[in-house]
This record gives sequence, C-alpha cells and structure tokens, in this order.
Amino acid sequence: MGSCPLLLFLVHRKPLYPLSVTLSFSHSSSSLRKHILEKQPEGNMNPRHGLLKHSSLVIRVLMALILGCNINRNNHFFQPIAISTVSSSSGSSAIASLEALRLDGRLSLENNQHAAKDFGNRYHFLPAAVLHPKSITDISSTVKHIFEMGPTSGLTIAARGHGHSLEGQAQAHEGVVINMEALQGQVMHFHTGEVPYVDVSGGELWINILHESLKHGLAPKSWTDYLHLTVGGTLSNGGISGQAFRHGPQISNVYQLEVVTGRGEVVRCTKKQNADLFYGVLGGLGQFGIITMARISLEPAPQMVKWIRVLYLDFNTFSTDQEHLISTKNSFDYIEGFVLINRTGLLNNWRSSFNPKDPLQASQFNSEGKTLFCLEIAKYFNQEEYRTVNQKIDSLLSELNYIQSTLFLSEVSYMEFLNRVHVSELKLREKGLWEVPHPWLNLLIPKSKIHDFSQEVFGKILSDTSNGPILIYPLNKSRWDGRTSMVTPAEDIFYLVAFLSSAMPSSTGQEGLEHIVTQNRRILEFCETAHLGMKQYLPHYSSQDQWKAHFGNQWEAFVLKKSTYDPLAILAPGHRIFKKK
Repeated sequence: MGSCPLLLFLVHRKPLYPLSVTLSFSHSSSSLRKHILEKQPEGNMNPRHGLLKHSSLVIRVLMALILGCNINRNNHFFQPIAISTVSSSSGSSAIASLEALRLDGRLSLENNQHAAKDFGNRYHFLPAAVLHPKSITDISSTVKHIFEMGPTSGLTIAARGHGHSLEGQAQAHEGVVINMEALQGQVMHFHTGEVPYVDVSGGELWINILHESLKHGLAPKSWTDYLHLTVGGTLSNGGISGQAFRHGPQISNVYQLEVVTGRGEVVRCTKKQNADLFYGVLGGLGQFGIITMARISLEPAPQMVKWIRVLYLDFNTFSTDQEHLISTKNSFDYIEGFVLINRTGLLNNWRSSFNPKDPLQASQFNSEGKTLFCLEIAKYFNQEEYRTVNQKIDSLLSELNYIQSTLFLSEVSYMEFLNRVHVSELKLREKGLWEVPHPWLNLLIPKSKIHDFSQEVFGKILSDTSNGPILIYPLNKSRWDGRTSMVTPAEDIFYLVAFLSSAMPSSTGQEGLEHIVTQNRRILEFCETAHLGMKQYLPHYSSQDQWKAHFGNQWEAFVLKKSTYDPLAILAPGHRIFKKK
C-alpha cells in the first residue's frame, strides 16, 4: 500500500472501565461550584454561547482542592462532579424523553448496528439511539437535555465521524451516538485574503475540503495520509502526515473552533478567546466538547507533485538522511518512510506507480530476506516551475546516501498524490480485505531512542511486514503547539512509528488477530522496560496509572478541564478515561 492512513488510535487489549466514586459536596462547595459554572458572555459572542471563565487563579486552586478531596483512595481515579437537576430515571424513560425533543434532524432508535462498528472491527457496543443532526442546535439540545438529567440517567454521548476509530472510541454503549456526517453539505465559507482560511463543519470530510478549496487555488497546509476522515475526528486527535515536519499537525493549523461542551453550551473559541477550551479540545480525544465548526488555515495549492522513493539497507544512514531533510530549509514538501522486511519482488511491485531511474539496475536488485528502509519524499510544483523543480530535486538527492539503483520516481497531480490511499482502499474493498480487523499500533519515539527501538523491533520482534505497512519518519517538535492536549515525547525531534496491520479473521497463524495483538504487546512491553520515553499516538489505556504516566505533568490540567467542560463525563465514553457514575 505504500503510504497508508494514520487513523488516530492505538491497540490496547483490555478495555476495562476504571473504578469510580460519587462525589459529595457540602453547601459551601456547592455554592463555589455554582459560582464557577456561571455563564459569562465573552468578546462579541452571543450570551447564549456563554463560556465558563477561568481567569481567577483562586477559583482554579479551590476547584483542584475540591477534586483532590473527593478521590477514591484505593484506585485514585477521578470521577467528575455530579450535578443532578432531574430525578433519577431508567434508561428507557431517558431515551423516551429524548424523543420529545424538537429536532431539525431525527433520532433513530432502531437498526443502529452501523454505529456499533468501526474501522478497527474488533469492538461492537450498540447504542440506544443515533442522532442524525441537521443543525448545531440538534447537538446542543441533545447534550444539554442529557446533562440536565443528571448522573443517574446513565446516558453518554459519542460523536462519530466516518467511523475510523480502532477500538470503539466513537461508540456509546446504550448511549447516544451522534452521526456527525449528517452535517455534511453545509456551505464552506472561504476567505481568500492575505491570510486565507475556510470555515467548515466538524462533520465534513477532508477530501471534500480539498475538492472545494482547489476551486479557489488553495488547500489546507497539513494532512493525514487518508482523507476520508472528518475534521472533528482528526482535530480531536492530532492529524499527522508527511507535511507535519514543516507545518506541524492539523491541530497546529486551526484558527477558530465552535464546540458543544458536555453541558450543551455552544462556544466559539480561538487562541485568544476562550483559549482554555480551544487548546483543550485540540488533541483532547473528545473529552471536553464536540467540534461542530473549524476555521482551517489554507495556502496556495500546487498543481503537480514529484513523488520519489529510494531504499536503504542501514537504519542509521536512513534516519540520518531523514533528519537532515526535515532540518533543511528548502527541502522536500513531504517526508515519510517505511520499513520492509523480507519482501520478495519489491521493486517490481513499485513499477505499477513509479518509474525506475535506472531500469536495468533496478531489475537486478534483490529484496528477499532483507530488512530495508524506504524513504518516501515529494516535491510540489506548478507547470511553469518544471525545469527548476528537477534541478532542486537533483540537488537534494545528491546529499543523500540511498542505494542508487533503487531510485523510483512518479509525477502526479496534487489531488492524486493527496488521495493516494483511497486508491488502495478501493482495491482492497474489491478483494473483501478492507472490512477486516485492524489492530493498529501508533507510537511516538524520541530521537535518542529510535536506534534502540529499531534494533529490537525490526531486528528481533518482527520477522516480516506481510500484515501491513510500517511507517516511520521524524517530526520537529518546534512545529507543534505545546498548549494543546496532545502529548509528545520530551525531545525536540521524535519519530512516528505506525504498525498498520490487517488481520485475516479466519487465520490462526501469523496473519491472525491474536498473533498481531501479541506482537503489539511485545513492542509496548519493550518500550516500557527499556524506558524509551515513548508516547502512544493516540493513547488507549486501562488504568489510571497509565493515563497519568502518559499525560505526565499535564494530567491534573486534563482532569480539571474535564470537570469544567464535561463534569458528568457524558462525552466520548469509548476512550474509557472517565466513567459516568
């Protein structure tokens, strides 16, 4: 498949809900909570879009103290504040009350099996209802109604985009799933001035944004490898691809968000207005709000792409060249790589999409029994730059130490390049190989430990790469905004390593799910015992200690944001970070 989508979540085998306790408050702490939760209009926002203000350090400290005094001392797991304004009700009566809401869209109570399925194809939790919204009000009214029921209704809400989570993260067992794609088709508002951007629905697919923005000669700066994902989905997680070394992830290329919080409030936020929510939601795993609108940064779109692949036998040489390229000022526009272990006829397979620079030498190259590292790079250009772009490419390639006989090139349109994975998807669907279990594992490894990781994983744990591609490429932390909720390794340069495996349902051998999951577990165990400082992209844990270790010094701030914007833990239950009590 060459390059493949980085679809946002990691494999972890045991989806255990953490234990929790119910918080109780004295009269004084209830009064404090009422003061904290009071709506405050901000800027030029409509008062109905009020947001909690956090300017008071005293309030923050007191709030943290309250939370700290109401933690179960046995399991130390935080249970968000419980506020009940409606008497206890059974699940059926709670759903019945939702049916009474006046909606522009519709609420489906039957035939909702699709909402209990995702790309991972391993976990299936059936919701009680699926909301198909036709307006933001549909979403906010539903969330607010469930919030006002209080904690005893048991209902939770999961926002579902294109269904590409891996372990039920966008599912809500006996809760409500919101079909965010129902908001597609809303008009995209383009601003083509000096700082171009587009306002899009959180349920819009990136491929649709690409089609529409190209009509204006523009395009988003940062992508994922697979474009049939929703804006809200990738922004809630990160959004990484080969452009991230230059532009940062997608969460670093957003100017404004509209968010429905766990209270049902509709809030506009930017880096300066309601910034706490803005940065919290970006990479926040859907824990603080549902993204219903995003203002995405744009740049002039190129017409064509020179797409190049070369091979290396030595990992040190491969990684040195990758790190050189991401640090070079006038480098390629896209830099990725992947690992190939014991692949027969590799270069012949490339010929369907690429042309060898030296066909004779390429035909004599033998890949069988070898561990190879492929550098995949691309240079964007317009037709009038055709001659100069070739000179730039030759100059950049002359600085690298790849195997000369393995240079393969292709020239495609910008659209073809960005949508390349969809072509592979269609082929796999034809063969019935798309809707199979996908036990993917995505890791972020610090630069100082990547050689240790490579030696152990590619030299010992893995014996081949027949189950799917393994992506590996470095990223510059300087292009990431540390104020978002996404956690990265502590070093300035770190590597994304993505094991994108597909399991054959009927297999009990190396192509089977059990074998791949066991392999993933061995990789994770090595990272832990070797103290690599690895971070999962994105995390999926079963214990509070694991979550705390992942977030590190950001954990307390993450908990405080949850208590502020989703105090009943209504949103995104599939991540199993917090449990509604």
